[in-house]
Amino acid sequence: MTELLFPLGGRRAWAVWATAVLTYLVTVLHRGSMSVAGLQAAERFDISASALASFTVVQLTVYAAMQVPVGVLLDRYGSKRLLIAASGLLFVAQSAFSLVDSYPAALAARAVLGVGDALVFISVLRVVMSWFPALRQPVMSQATGMLGGLGAIMSTVPMAAAFHAFGWTPTFAAASLLSVVTGLLVLFLVKNTPYDEPLRRAKQPLHEVKRNLRRAWKEPGTRLGLWTHFTTSFSGSTFGLLWGFPFLVQGQGLAPTTAAAMLIIPVLAGLCYGPLVGRYAAKFPFYRSWIVLAVIAGSVVMWTVVLLWPGRAPLPVLLLLIVVQAAGGPGSMLGLDYARTFNPTTRFGAANGMVNTGGFIATLICIGMVGILLDASSGGAPQSIDDFKFALAFQYVLWAIGTRQILKYRRKARGHLARYNPEAYQALLANQIVPLKG
Repeated sequence: MTELLFPLGGRRAWAVWATAVLTYLVTVLHRGSMSVAGLQAAERFDISASALASFTVVQLTVYAAMQVPVGVLLDRYGSKRLLIAASGLLFVAQSAFSLVDSYPAALAARAVLGVGDALVFISVLRVVMSWFPALRQPVMSQATGMLGGLGAIMSTVPMAAAFHAFGWTPTFAAASLLSVVTGLLVLFLVKNTPYDEPLRRAKQPLHEVKRNLRRAWKEPGTRLGLWTHFTTSFSGSTFGLLWGFPFLVQGQGLAPTTAAAMLIIPVLAGLCYGPLVGRYAAKFPFYRSWIVLAVIAGSVVMWTVVLLWPGRAPLPVLLLLIVVQAAGGPGSMLGLDYARTFNPTTRFGAANGMVNTGGFIATLICIGMVGILLDASSGGAPQSIDDFKFALAFQYVLWAIGTRQILKYRRKARGHLARYNPEAYQALLANQIVPLKG
């Protein structure tokens, strides 16, 4: 029988979690490091705007494609090994990106960065699940996402200042060294579990791995989580990663410095939303879907106001859009909370990997379609506010599809749990979470 060496939620738990979160923060910095390097990249590699956008597309495509394999690896090897591997890959990717001067080599470096990025987030969530009591896990998960968001701030103003002061190679090389530091911290401070036995997973044959993946996918709660992540996060991600800055500057006529400052607002707003969402999810887990639907409705309403506004919208309306839309990040974390609730710990990694693909797939679709519709509307001329409005209206397609699927799988997830695990269902009705056994 295993013995608990460290108390759940104790000082050692906080130390392990803080180290893992620092790794995630640095990873988010790497993920968003192109946000202020676009002009330098276009000049360095002599590429067009569409080729420049492919850096983000390739990175996110690799990230999304890796989520299920990473989930399997996480279930087998634990968080510590994956976080160390991630730090190594991120160091190699950013170091290479700082030195190469050809477009194909730079694209390959961003693809490697996408692999390293994919290893981190669900590994940190596993730390939360392993080291903290169940009732505190939703709040800790939200705190993880919020603190990781600080990396997005670091990838804007500080990175821009570094580019201006030191140039391309020193800036990216220095950023790569941060992953060396986090890798060493993980090596010495992180432990997979607070128990006396190290994590040992029996090597499973391929057919058993496939069976566990099928079980995770067939669980309606996993798909509820996937569609939650899909529908809540794509709008804010599309805005923040690519189209927000052109929309504000070219479409709405804001100064570039004003638009850049506004892109920091979602991170700050997320710091306010996260604790509220986490506490609500912990206190009323049966009613989590209502906050998901409220987050989606908020984005729909505000985008409707902006898109129907005659001409350019006033600055206060644009600010309100960004603040309301920022709830999508904490809202998407509830998708991962569904994976935890409806799956046993043995399938946690696989289920979380599946859920985590949702938002990134939706973001890739939205980014691509907005670009296509912008080109179609403008006909090659400089884009106007009407072109942006036409293209960004594509978001309603994804909101409609995702909301329908959330309602469908909410019903199925509850029914499946009531039928096959009535004890857990009754506990959920009473707003309690009972860990499932695989």
